[in-house]
Amino acid sequence: MRALLQRVSTASVTIDRTIVSEIGEGFLVLLGIGAGDDESDIAWLCGKIARMRIFPDEEGKMNRSLLDTRGEALVVSQFTLHAATKKGNRPSFLAAAPPELAEPLYETFCASLSAEIGKPVARGIFGADMQISLINDGPVTLWLDSRARE
Repeated sequence: MRALLQRVSTASVTIDRTIVSEIGEGFLVLLGIGAGDDESDIAWLCGKIARMRIFPDEEGKMNRSLLDTRGEALVVSQFTLHAATKKGNRPSFLAAAPPELAEPLYETFCASLSAEIGKPVARGIFGADMQISLINDGPVTLWLDSRARE
């Protein structure tokens, strides 16, 4: 399971010119669910996201977590995070979980992250054509991969 984690001032999801989700300060999480991902990947990733200390403290140092700041989270499913681009110029998405497996894991991920941070998680619509707007604060963007737990 892969997540592109972006610290944001604001973020929103628009579908058919209608904003369906939006948050203030917190994280936009683009979530890629791969073939073979399971609930252990969810538990690890949600714990990391909730406790990742990349918000500034009183001295301006990245030392506070989403839990510390009571920030918000917006989670958007993004199968393209599993793109294979080594060969040729057209990405392959064979490593991404098929929708019938990915959607329940996406829903479980959102519920688990909500439990971790103690508040509802905003979300995109699984499989929809979405437009994402954000103000990346910093900018701070991190790549997390449950298969490469560094």
